[in-house]
Amino acid sequence: MPPYSTLSHLDCSRDASRHDADTLQGTSTLGAPLLARYDLERASALVTPADIASRAPDLWRYHELLPVRDERHVVTLGEGMTPLLDLPRHGARLGVPGLRMKDEGLVPTGAFKARGATVGVSRAVELGVTGIAMPTNGNAGAAWACYAARAGIDALIAMPVDAPVITRRECVVAGAELYLVDGLIGDAGAIIADAVTRRPGFQDTSTLREPYRLEGKKTMGYEIVEQLGWRCPDVILYPTGGGVGIIAIHKALLEMRELGWITGPLPRLVAVQATGCAPIVDAFHAGLDASTPPADPRTVAFGITVPKALGDFLVLDAVRSSGGTAIAVTDAELLAAQGALARDEGTWICPEGAACVAAVGQLRESGWLDGTEDVVVLNTGSGLIYPDTVPVEVPTLPRGAVV
Repeated sequence: MPPYSTLSHLDCSRDASRHDADTLQGTSTLGAPLLARYDLERASALVTPADIASRAPDLWRYHELLPVRDERHVVTLGEGMTPLLDLPRHGARLGVPGLRMKDEGLVPTGAFKARGATVGVSRAVELGVTGIAMPTNGNAGAAWACYAARAGIDALIAMPVDAPVITRRECVVAGAELYLVDGLIGDAGAIIADAVTRRPGFQDTSTLREPYRLEGKKTMGYEIVEQLGWRCPDVILYPTGGGVGIIAIHKALLEMRELGWITGPLPRLVAVQATGCAPIVDAFHAGLDASTPPADPRTVAFGITVPKALGDFLVLDAVRSSGGTAIAVTDAELLAAQGALARDEGTWICPEGAACVAAVGQLRESGWLDGTEDVVVLNTGSGLIYPDTVPVEVPTLPRGAVV
């Protein structure tokens, strides 16, 4: 029987040193993220794009290129294969008629974080973990709490007190042990790191401190290419906080090229941040390989309020090596884009996704986009998670009123 996964080993993202994939791992000895590697030659002999097309419409259709070795360990809520929506009216407004949106607001738990959770929790269970622990700005914690419940393991979550209330409720309803922290995600991370040392069987699943969240998120890249008939768009814009999504999409594109599933130039990748927290953008334009945290990071796009990403150097490499760029938009601009897109296309997206839509307009105005490109923006979650971004000030009518 062919293997479910062709996982080979883990590489240190700093020095490419090799690590055992079948031992529970965090970061490398250098403190750098570990990246899962596959026997791609074997994978190409086992599965083709035509084979994948006949499978169930979820992210596990790419299982040969995911790290879970035994299908019995898969923990799923049906995530993946989200719509790639044409945005003709809004694209025309922005001068980018080839505009599309990958809408991650339709996955379980309402955000793209479910992709990382399904793979990360599945692999954790396979390696004998009995509890996961993580800091979060909201959506990741909600997702991992739900998938931990699905798997029958414990979840310890800490999030800043300003995180979206709905994500707190998702954690609580799933039975997670939840704490609110008077601080930022880094402060929550310090609490979690300490807690894990005193809880046998728990794994620290902080961003890029375990190897497999990234593997779930890379399926966004596989799906975009598959949905376009196994061809690449010209540009992909991604809202960037911890940076796992853009690193993962870049990894997926490189794997598909090595598999022979795509040819030609890879998409230009664009890291999008908010001006209130834009360390990656600042580092990119300064020509640096690492970012410096801002003094007072804050933005309504709470999911990208990450002052210092562990994988910042990987984000910068993905952007530069693809010929992409990094851009920041203001809160006012992203909120305006959120409303304009909803009025044009009927879709209410999260503020992080709206930052990408605002960035498209700015890149078109600057000439970085010339209007002929196929452009994909990632909406990483449902606007329903952030109800406070849309004030409702409408009249109340008496019974029998005529309007």
